[in-house]
Amino acid sequence: MGEKNPGPDGEAKGPAVGRLLLVSLLLLPLVEIAGFVVIGRAIGLLPTLLGVFVAAVAGVLLLRFQGMALWAQMRASMGRGALPARALADAMMVALAGVLLLTPGYFTDLLGLPLLVPPVRGLLYAALARRVHVVAAAPAGYGPGPERRLEDDGTIELDAEHWRHR
Repeated sequence: MGEKNPGPDGEAKGPAVGRLLLVSLLLLPLVEIAGFVVIGRAIGLLPTLLGVFVAAVAGVLLLRFQGMALWAQMRASMGRGALPARALADAMMVALAGVLLLTPGYFTDLLGLPLLVPPVRGLLYAALARRVHVVAAAPAGYGPGPERRLEDDGTIELDAEHWRHR
């Protein structure tokens, strides 16, 4: 149970991430309840509940429209034969924003709303792109393009009409 997992730098990492996630999940309802109490005392019960409802409806609408636009971007990227990494990352961030906005509470709304802003997603994508390297690999003969044959020595044989000099 107390196993340590090696990190990317080879150093042993304890179960700190798991504990942090557990503590966060346990503290989140407490933070939301405290936010309801503080905001409810300041503006009253009905405006507090109405604010949560309006945030959820706005989140659903924004999620729907931005989700449709991101879906179109991913389809266009894949239609060009490109890996839609940025569109997929945007889609995941918008989905996370949707989950946070649909979760009742002001704290989760404050976490989710910035994820709906494209420049914020761009900054997060840039920060993640510096730390994560994605390698796309497809087997020979997969996808559009000439059919290739992999020889025993590891070379790829192309037909003469599919070869071009770079």
